[in-house]
Amino acid sequence: MRTFVILISAFLLFNLSSCATHVSTRPAKVTVIKTVPKHHRIVTVKGKRYYFWSGKHYKKTRRGFVLIRV
Repeated sequence: MRTFVILISAFLLFNLSSCATHVSTRPAKVTVIKTVPKHHRIVTVKGKRYYFWSGKHYKKTRRGFVLIRV
């Protein structure tokens, strides 16, 4: 009986504890442009509107224009 209680206690101890104690994420690097350059083009990719200039695609947000990967 004593070994049964020890085995059950050990089983519960290992199953109730988690290996991960702390998970942290790195903040994303976001490039925000406040104003659109004069020579931009508006393009549609998969039904969504993007702004294209200098070889990069940007999406309009409240804060400005955010660099994205299409």
